[in-house]
Amino acid sequence: MSFWGELMARKRMIKAFRYAGLYKTIGSDERKIFPKIHSVRTTDHSTEFVFTLPNGLNPDILKKNFYAFRQVFGEQIKIDGEIKKFVFTVYQNASTEVLNYNAEEIRKQVEEFKLGIIAGKDRTCEYITFDLLKQPHILIAGETGSGKSTQLRSILTTLILNKRPSDLQLYLGDCKKSEFHIFRKVEHVQCVLSDGKQIAKMLKGIKKELTERSDLTEMFEVSHVDDLPAEHRRPYIIVCIDEFVMLRKDETVMDILTEIVAIGRTLGVFAILSMQRPNAQVLDTTIRANLTVSMGFKLRDKIEARIVNTPDADKIEKSGHFVMNADKVYNLQAPYLELEDAKKLLNPFCISKKPVKDITPKEPKEEPKQLTEEDVFLC
Repeated sequence: MSFWGELMARKRMIKAFRYAGLYKTIGSDERKIFPKIHSVRTTDHSTEFVFTLPNGLNPDILKKNFYAFRQVFGEQIKIDGEIKKFVFTVYQNASTEVLNYNAEEIRKQVEEFKLGIIAGKDRTCEYITFDLLKQPHILIAGETGSGKSTQLRSILTTLILNKRPSDLQLYLGDCKKSEFHIFRKVEHVQCVLSDGKQIAKMLKGIKKELTERSDLTEMFEVSHVDDLPAEHRRPYIIVCIDEFVMLRKDETVMDILTEIVAIGRTLGVFAILSMQRPNAQVLDTTIRANLTVSMGFKLRDKIEARIVNTPDADKIEKSGHFVMNADKVYNLQAPYLELEDAKKLLNPFCISKKPVKDITPKEPKEEPKQLTEEDVFLC
């Protein structure tokens, strides 16, 4: 940054301090002492200010009057720090109107992970990714048209492109009957179900699988299914249910989903759940506590944003933008994957499928009764 550029940036910062009332007054002339700006650093995507508060100045004033910084610098800002030293970042408007899905670029980002999830790009145009094994279970919420469904399509497509069918099985529940039809013939996908009773039956089969895997880890005295002997290894399982709130009245379904998010991590079974209208009764404390990653696209109000644990998701204005709460809070733009483009990417993995194997426990059949001489006589 040039000398004059830095000088102008410092003047804007002092203006924000003044508007926020972030200063001390001393002496009879009430001279103002503003926070000390130690450095101003500019990159291609942001300008970063490092400053300290004068001793005796309450840092709560900064939090209470942070709106003043938005009035001076706009919405694309962030502040880190506490008590005295703070780092204030102003982001340039680096995000594009549409962030197109680039399969090869994304592959490089997730290839180091066992179950790589591509979330999106942050304000500095860097991809944010994570491993589902380390941050298990995802909740995605957002209004119609906010980008939630496209994000689901992107996540599932990325998993299919980068994992072999022998290593990953997908069980998809499409309660709206509109999202998952393109995955129906993909080899990784065990089923695509839309009927509530069918989804419940599928989840009972997953529960049986959980029990079997738990028994195996206990038998071989290991803490994770990845540590089982090779002949007993099981593929990772991801259960993805869109608009799962429609299943809320089925206690069995909700109990099994709760069990998956509670113990599934060590057993290699994961859940991706999505909903349009977050509901505190559906997202009870047990489920919320174990959904380690929350993605909040545009939500209706602060209550919904709080339920999903994605602060300020109610303030999002652009489709495809969302707040992710994982190891920290991110403001991201999701990659946009067109339906037709997804079909082309998935086509090499599509096969002609036989009817899906029923994995639910069978009810014991009643043996036919043997007729006795007395029965014959009564006939």
